[in-house]
Amino acid sequence: MTTARQVIKCKAAVAWEPGRALVIEEVEVAPPKAHEVRIKIVATGVCHTDWEYLYETHKGMKSRPFPLVLGHEAAGIVESVGPDVTTFSPGDKVIPLFLPYCGECERCQSPKTNHCRKNWENAQVGVLADGTSRISCKGQQVYQFLGVSSFSQYTVVPDTSLAKIRADALLDKVCLLGCGVSTGYGAAVKAAKVEKDSSCAVFGLGAVGLAAIMGCKVAMAKTIIGIDINPEKFEKAKLFGATDCINPRDFSKPIQEVVVEKTNGGVDYALECVGSPVIMSAALESTTDAWGMCVIAGWTETESISVLVEKLLMGRTLKGTYFGGWKSVLDVPKLVDDYMDNKLKLDEFITHTRQLNQINEAFDLLKNGKSIRTVIYLRGPQETDGPSYAT
Repeated sequence: MTTARQVIKCKAAVAWEPGRALVIEEVEVAPPKAHEVRIKIVATGVCHTDWEYLYETHKGMKSRPFPLVLGHEAAGIVESVGPDVTTFSPGDKVIPLFLPYCGECERCQSPKTNHCRKNWENAQVGVLADGTSRISCKGQQVYQFLGVSSFSQYTVVPDTSLAKIRADALLDKVCLLGCGVSTGYGAAVKAAKVEKDSSCAVFGLGAVGLAAIMGCKVAMAKTIIGIDINPEKFEKAKLFGATDCINPRDFSKPIQEVVVEKTNGGVDYALECVGSPVIMSAALESTTDAWGMCVIAGWTETESISVLVEKLLMGRTLKGTYFGGWKSVLDVPKLVDDYMDNKLKLDEFITHTRQLNQINEAFDLLKNGKSIRTVIYLRGPQETDGPSYAT
């Protein structure tokens, strides 16, 4: 391709400092180095985690260096590859991943975890393997959020943090498998291993929670209770498989007591999809003793959860999940296949679509509870307005 080994100038939404709206800037994206791949981002979802790192940096989130390009839930097309890259070629359809899979370390070899740590520390502070970012703006290095930065028309990621997907994949739909849907769905089917005819409660009905409900339904749970303070989400929850929906604000007693009474002792599985320590405690307490399980899929980094030891001594299990337990590079293509074969919902998560220059509006929709997922369409430097590769 004509751009291979060249610096590409393109548009990106840059976060110059915490708490400040994103600014559309012209950035420079350097060519990929060894074991790196440069991607043309076609579509990206706007995840609540992106918003939190911008606006709640000191409220449960670790600080990240700025300036920063956010975005980590995306799909695109390989533009060029760096030296020693053997598994990707220009033109491949791909999903960049914030969770790597090297396939060689002890964790990748183990069926017990998906927590590969290849380039992990660097990715957490926004740089690649050599300690630098491939994105710059106005002569200044711009950090890459979780090693991805999909709010840029082009980005560079390690080849261990990239999933090659089928050529007929719908990129503006499967981009959601880069984070939220995979996390919630996996929380139910992989982390909790929800059983047939069981009872489940899902706390939080955003994209992660709705995906968890979808997972509970696929696992053939008998009772699936969706819980959220926004009743406008209940219709969507029932579409994904919720049998009941509850608004905690409709009751004078704690929500866990409501769930325990409603289920004659508590649910078999509770899935926390908000990221609130208070709700995590409530989710655990909503499960039955002896075998109840609470899986935490909501994200927070610095806060603590309060647990009565007796709740665990009586047989409950409390566990967390990261990216739904999926081994990223291996499992994401399978999830794409499931969607393309009509075994997995994705379209139903998408409530809005916007262009890159409307990214702040997408954040507002998310913050105000108006959207489940907004998909942002990006376009190349010489392309016209409109959805890119929405095929």
